[in-house]
Amino acid sequence: MGFFADSINRIQPSQTIAMATKARELQAAGRNVISLSAGEPDFDTPENIKQAAVKALKEGKTKYTDVDGIPELKAAVAAKFKRENGLDYRPSQVSVGTGGKQVLYNALLCTLNPGDEVVIPAPCWVSYIDIVRLGGGEPVFAQCRIEDGYRLQPEALDAAITRRTKWFVFNAPCNPSGAAYTREQLKALTDVLMAPKNRHVWVLTDDMYEHLIYDGLKFYTPAQVEPGLYERTLTLNGLSKTYCMTGWRLGYGAGPEPLIKAMCKLQSQSTSNPSSITQWAAVEALNGPQDFIARNNKVFKERRDLVVSMLNQAKGIKCPKPEGAFYVYPSCAGTIGKTTPKGAKIASDQDFVMALLEEEGVACVQGAAFAMSPYFRISYATSTAELEDACGRIQRFCGNLR
Repeated sequence: MGFFADSINRIQPSQTIAMATKARELQAAGRNVISLSAGEPDFDTPENIKQAAVKALKEGKTKYTDVDGIPELKAAVAAKFKRENGLDYRPSQVSVGTGGKQVLYNALLCTLNPGDEVVIPAPCWVSYIDIVRLGGGEPVFAQCRIEDGYRLQPEALDAAITRRTKWFVFNAPCNPSGAAYTREQLKALTDVLMAPKNRHVWVLTDDMYEHLIYDGLKFYTPAQVEPGLYERTLTLNGLSKTYCMTGWRLGYGAGPEPLIKAMCKLQSQSTSNPSSITQWAAVEALNGPQDFIARNNKVFKERRDLVVSMLNQAKGIKCPKPEGAFYVYPSCAGTIGKTTPKGAKIASDQDFVMALLEEEGVACVQGAAFAMSPYFRISYATSTAELEDACGRIQRFCGNLR
């Protein structure tokens, strides 16, 4: 009998974190490395949010709180959903965790049994797959095509659903592709979920990039577009991306009360409450000024346009223009089968990103990590100067392949 649980052997370490860590190690060793692997805004947390944390510290708000969030934060979350998404939730329908990942983890671990299937559009965020497997479920990929801008088509969703499907995980704007949906495109997906044969499927919608959307596109979330899904939808969001609070670790979700209670029970036996100071900062984030979002988005859009233009000038690379988030997801199919100046053979997207890191000092993440090859993900949440330098290196790397 082995010492380690079978469940831990079903999962892999996060490959996005692994690449970011490798880039930092190379930088510490003196290598000139530009890391485009982490999904982390380079903007600082807004000052009013930081001052709310300072105030909470000075007022001694440093004790245990309710397991899944202080009443003031649950009220702020409910107000946000009403104000921005037209969704009515009571505070008892709100769960607050240490990052959106914990809310997702709690929901899946509370509901999955061996053999349950979870439909996930691919490409997808790396953690969906492994959290499903940790819970004993089976990820089922609904493939999205580059020709469709990586947007899931209704027929692909319908084909992926079986009688064993428990959840459909939906993320838009999407990590890693940046794909976003019009109301009509989203309605076509919710219509599939409202079909009588599919009414056993619950929806976990990850709206983490809700406010990072460009070109005048308006954001919608599934339960907003189709009220009939309200009673079987968990709507997840957080502060890391929009509010530049990745290290503060706070996410939240809202859904049917029995599910929220089960998630609270699990959290009570794992981490208990999120940081009390972070919770008070989150109250200010949700209730305070939001004008910085538009300013940040203007910069992100400019960076997106720069990166897309430069990557499409690299030999063998095809890069669609995403509608949201701060990632691009180019195809490197045109480089497969070629050889680098140092003799490395490019047989996969993993070979591509490792050779790019070794020979040009640019760190990005292989498409295999996101369940769709041969592609790679670049985060443009870094300075324009670094992006220009990195994309120039990618152009040189691709131009030198033979």
